[in-house]
Amino acid sequence: MEKQFHSTTILGVRRNSTIALGGDGQVTFGDMALKQKAVKVRQFKSGKNQVLGGFAGAAADALTLFEKFEQKLDEYGGDLKRSVVELAKEWRTDKYLRHLDALLALMDKKSSFIVSGDGNVIEPDGPVVAIGSGGGFAQSAAIAFLESTKM
Repeated sequence: MEKQFHSTTILGVRRNSTIALGGDGQVTFGDMALKQKAVKVRQFKSGKNQVLGGFAGAAADALTLFEKFEQKLDEYGGDLKRSVVELAKEWRTDKYLRHLDALLALMDKKSSFIVSGDGNVIEPDGPVVAIGSGGGFAQSAAIAFLESTKM
């Protein structure tokens, strides 16, 4: 039986220009939960723009991609959309980066994106972004919460 690291939930929510992004912190190997407090979320700042990012997938790969993203964010003056597109282009075409295995969720107070190594840049409809194996459940709960409360 082949063992792989998996089982992550990253959820980001935006309301009234306020953003929050969090993750479950669980690392599993096969059927065993090895760690409960892994840090899968990071804050980036470029100029006045604050960006939150989370990852699902291989941690070392994701941290490498976060470093690349931070460079792009600085290079493009905090423009999240342009930084995400440029990261995806480099991730897909670079000889070494294209082998990295991770999925990124990135958001600021105006927009959210999901970025993958196959060149996909997805801007979700609405104020919720979710990735990972538990992402669908978290997204459904967040949408229901947003639609039924004023918090």
